[in-house]
Formats: sequence, C-alpha cells, structure tokens
Amino acid sequence: MMNLTRLARLAISEEGFAFDPTTGESFALNQTGLTVLRGLLCGQPQAEIIETLANEFDRAPREVERDCMDFINHLTTQGLA
Repeated sequence: MMNLTRLARLAISEEGFAFDPTTGESFALNQTGLTVLRGLLCGQPQAEIIETLANEFDRAPREVERDCMDFINHLTTQGLA
C-alpha cells in the first residue's frame, strides 16, 4: 500500500501542473500521469487505473500496466509516494 500523504498535499491543475507546497517544487504531468495520480488520490485500485488508461488511450493493458508502474516507481523515487 502506498503512503499517499505527500501526494494528497499536491496542488494539481486541470492541465496537469502540480505544485508541492512542502518543498516548493513544481512539475508538469502528461495526460497519462494525471490520470494515474488522480486515480491514486481517489483510492482507485491500480487494476482499475490501468483499465481506465487502456480504454482511454486504446492501448494494450500490459503496456499500460508497465507505464503505470514506471510512473508510480518514479513518484516513489521522488519521495512523493
């Protein structure tokens, strides 16, 4: 289970601009990252996020799963999750 405390503090615009008030850092998310992040923050299971992405972008679930896990690992590496 992920620790979503720091993620929940992010200010996220509709366009995918995210600001971390804890560190003052900001970053831009692409549509995939924005969908994953919103799903995590809403408590969606990863399988549901993957299904949403696969349908939204018409991609194979395995490919989406790999991308999703890479993004989550990046969030973890950055200390956000």
